[in-house]
Amino acid sequence: MKRLIAAAVPMRLRGRLRRLHPDHAIAARAFDGAFYLRTYPDVGQVGADPLDHFMTYGWREGRDPSPDFSVRTYLEAFPEVADSGVNPFIHWITNGRPRVVQTESPQGFRYDVIARLKPVGERMPVRIADVADPEVELAAALMTSRGRLIGLHVTVSHDDYSANLGGLQSAIQREAARLTTLGRDHLHLYPAKPWPVVRTAAEPEGLGVVWNGDAVGVFEPAAIVRALAAAAGSDASRRSFAIHSLLGHAADETADILAAAGLTKGVFWLHDFASLCAGFHLLRNDVQDCGAPPPDSAACNICVYGPWRGRHLAEHARLFARLDLTVAAPSQVTLDLWTASTDLPATGTAVLPHATLVAREPAPAIAPGRPLRVAYAGLPVAHKGWPIFRALASRFADDPRYEFHHLGARGDATLPAAFQAVSAGADRPLAMRDALQAAEIDAVLAWPLCRETFSFVAYEAVAAGCAVITGPDSGNVAAFVGESGHGRVLDETALAAAFESGDIADLSRARRTPMLYDLRYSALTLDLAATASA
Repeated sequence: MKRLIAAAVPMRLRGRLRRLHPDHAIAARAFDGAFYLRTYPDVGQVGADPLDHFMTYGWREGRDPSPDFSVRTYLEAFPEVADSGVNPFIHWITNGRPRVVQTESPQGFRYDVIARLKPVGERMPVRIADVADPEVELAAALMTSRGRLIGLHVTVSHDDYSANLGGLQSAIQREAARLTTLGRDHLHLYPAKPWPVVRTAAEPEGLGVVWNGDAVGVFEPAAIVRALAAAAGSDASRRSFAIHSLLGHAADETADILAAAGLTKGVFWLHDFASLCAGFHLLRNDVQDCGAPPPDSAACNICVYGPWRGRHLAEHARLFARLDLTVAAPSQVTLDLWTASTDLPATGTAVLPHATLVAREPAPAIAPGRPLRVAYAGLPVAHKGWPIFRALASRFADDPRYEFHHLGARGDATLPAAFQAVSAGADRPLAMRDALQAAEIDAVLAWPLCRETFSFVAYEAVAAGCAVITGPDSGNVAAFVGESGHGRVLDETALAAAFESGDIADLSRARRTPMLYDLRYSALTLDLAATASA
């Protein structure tokens, strides 16, 4: 059965919401229901009408009603609206839809990020999630086994991959798809409430269970141990597991669950650097690459994540002590940083990219002389480099040499750039590549502030015939561009100078005559096992 973990719409209210909201018809003028369901899939899980949900709960939770309206940005621009308690979307529609200009601190966007930074302790879940019947629902689900759990594969991550979008979720979806073709069972475990850090044994939490693609419910970890021990049997020779993220999990609970299935040997994936620090992007105060200094470094004393780093190091040390883990990284630069920064006792290491390029054909010719089309691909968030793109687009908005485009699931109405709604998923994994190619984008600014372990955006951009512009601290992005020659690696000063002088126009399609590529995606742990056994 499907069980909603986020805020749900009570059944008794679903038929009354329109009566409770006289502004419903006003909001309907500009509300994008498809966008809302795509961006917040938990709403669709309970069968709620998207507009009803937004009017009742969504705007209060900071959920956006359309790609070109940001609740947070509007409330920041008009604090009197926030103080009044009025729905900002209704205020916007009924007041002439004013254009919101997002101002930046004179000290730069990093100052703004730090000013809004919340202590880690304030990000913790407010309460433990409700749990389901520990003896009935999970046991019943395990009885629907594809192969009597002989080929069981267990995955562990920070959320429900079947209900959320993102790179890590897509990775687990690919593992799940391969398991289906192999007729193997798949048990996925995630914390019922989002946690920004790993848990300890002293912090109880229910775990969500997805069984062969279907959400079963939320259970006590001990109940999962009992159910697995009763159902699994003694033959674990064909079973396997992969830990994709330990956020929200306690090390000993995880090891106990795996032991119940007879598992001690598996794979630990480096999708981020949570095994090195609670700041899993390795961004000091969310703005500056730190490179994982020694835990007693003075730099940790001035970082919001410093007091929590010891917790992550201790829990991961406990996990590695109890399990035989092969550490798998999606890029060599990620593995190199990890091995240089920790002494966790990995059984082995491996590098397996999430995707590789396969040449298709030359890109169609572009007539010289048109403006250089520069795009940002993805959500407009600071750690992915949105402020860098926003500054460029604003500075050169009236420069006839350039056109600025934004492609992603959610836009920013404050930016003078053409927006196109694009959302990739299991059914459309190449949606971003195809949109970039159709728009004939010359270059994509992929400028994460953090060290990306693997950047799908960079690979999608090159597959679409685009060049990639990135910074030197972008991890896999800078390594990919430097090794392949598909773009430029510049610091922020050089980036501004290249646009000012026009030298960046060397990245136009007309001058580069690029190739188009397909993307061959990895099934992650299953491909890793196949490679090891070959």
